[in-house]
Amino acid sequence: MFSFFDKNKTKCFKKSINFKSVSCQKEMASHLSEYAYHIKPNWNEVVIMCIGTDRSTGDSLGPIIGSKLAHLNTKSNVYILGNLSNPVHASNLATNIEEVNILSNPLVIAIDASLGNSDNVGKINFGIGSLKPGAGVKKDLPEVGDIYITGVVNVGGFMEYFVLQNTRLSLVMDMADVIAKSLEEFILSISSDTAKKA
Repeated sequence: MFSFFDKNKTKCFKKSINFKSVSCQKEMASHLSEYAYHIKPNWNEVVIMCIGTDRSTGDSLGPIIGSKLAHLNTKSNVYILGNLSNPVHASNLATNIEEVNILSNPLVIAIDASLGNSDNVGKINFGIGSLKPGAGVKKDLPEVGDIYITGVVNVGGFMEYFVLQNTRLSLVMDMADVIAKSLEEFILSISSDTAKKA
């Protein structure tokens, strides 16, 4: 699947960092905290929806991140949806969104792989806004997320399905590792803030 944000009024709250940058992990975690308290300061739960499929190398970014974060499901107010064993994809996205909507006041962070120009491969884009999964392959899927994270895994514009299938696994794994570590740092940070307020 492909992703992009679609909330023009909040476009100032966005960032793009190359995953190889030494400051990427900490910068992401810091900005995510800022975005979270700006968009939904009174959230009760954090939902990280990792969109993609394990059947395509490039599109496995989300499920790999979900698998790396699975241990955080033990926290009472954290939900990790989508991993290599149980991916969130086009066929079950709407069902997963319905389940999230049952929660009282969730902060939803949606993650997906994306394609871009050659200069942007390796960049992680994130900010306030929702993802529109499937847009790059003309799929009409519901938007999801209060905050989006996309990783540019390859070059887009032509034969996207083929390009995703032929994306380097090492790139996807390395990007997934950075994003997962950033999210874990973010979750531990906001969990600490919540404990201090209690």
